[in-house]
Amino acid sequence: MQEVKWGMIGCGDVTEVKSGPAFNKVPNSSLVAVMRRDGAKAADYAFRHGVPKWYTDAEELINDPEVNAIYIATPPAQHEDYCRLALAAGKPVYVEKPMTLNAESGLRMEADSVLYDTKLTVAHYRRAQPMFLKIKALLEQGVIGEVRFATLQMLQPQESDIIANSATNWRLDPAISGGGLFHDLAPHQLDLMVYFFGAFSQSAGLSLNQTGKTRVDDLVTGHIQFKNGVVFTGTWCFSVAEQDKTDICEIIGSRGKISFPVFGNKVVVKREGKEEVFVFDPLEHVQQPMIEKVTAYFLGQAENPCSAAQAILSMELMDSFTRPAEICQ
Repeated sequence: MQEVKWGMIGCGDVTEVKSGPAFNKVPNSSLVAVMRRDGAKAADYAFRHGVPKWYTDAEELINDPEVNAIYIATPPAQHEDYCRLALAAGKPVYVEKPMTLNAESGLRMEADSVLYDTKLTVAHYRRAQPMFLKIKALLEQGVIGEVRFATLQMLQPQESDIIANSATNWRLDPAISGGGLFHDLAPHQLDLMVYFFGAFSQSAGLSLNQTGKTRVDDLVTGHIQFKNGVVFTGTWCFSVAEQDKTDICEIIGSRGKISFPVFGNKVVVKREGKEEVFVFDPLEHVQQPMIEKVTAYFLGQAENPCSAAQAILSMELMDSFTRPAEICQ
């Protein structure tokens, strides 16, 4: 393979700016086909983005001889089936986050990648963005000393504007999304914790539907102990007042702390009575740095920027936070 010629399964709103156009802006990469079950919408997307082919059937796109790699951008419920079809066809796969509905499903996807000896990468694209690369570098440089613990608060009103618009709010159908806005946003945040701190030894949490206005839980708390001794505590609530919405992660060390929003562009480092602020320019296409890394990986020029095994860790964490609690008698 000398050029990655992408076929994209699912071309909804999330692909309009975040990912879709970036495939044609990365060296040795081009988007040659898209698929959506609604033919009119598939054709419209292809026309507007200059994509040569469009399909209404995923298997037809996968089996197109010109397509040599697959990007899966459907809701999570369809990730496993499409991924396994593509891997069986020998086409490397770049699949959106969350990787799938749960860790068990992710393990099946990983097993097929091994079985068919075909590459699989998960779109935890913040790993490739300059802001989070800077945070990782600061941690590795010991700027705040030895890391003790990290805290995260993601508090949003019920009508949150932090996610991409969709014609239908499938995120509130647990059979499709896995479990509401938590399953849509937490993969970014939990994957960053794995990216920064590595494997974990134990995790637990609580999840409940406080408002009862939807079929998904709107409050989730979680705790993680990483194998390196770092402890994480997170709270996600999607029913707070507008003035109380918050997106903040703090990493506390022996000499200071690093504070940042996961969905923002400013990093604040406080240590020894001094404050340093790093502000990052917004990216036109937030996935472009990751797509560059995935393309290089598929071409055999780089390591996997986010393997199935790494992504399964964040799936396991979400499962442990949202697993129904045992009732004590």
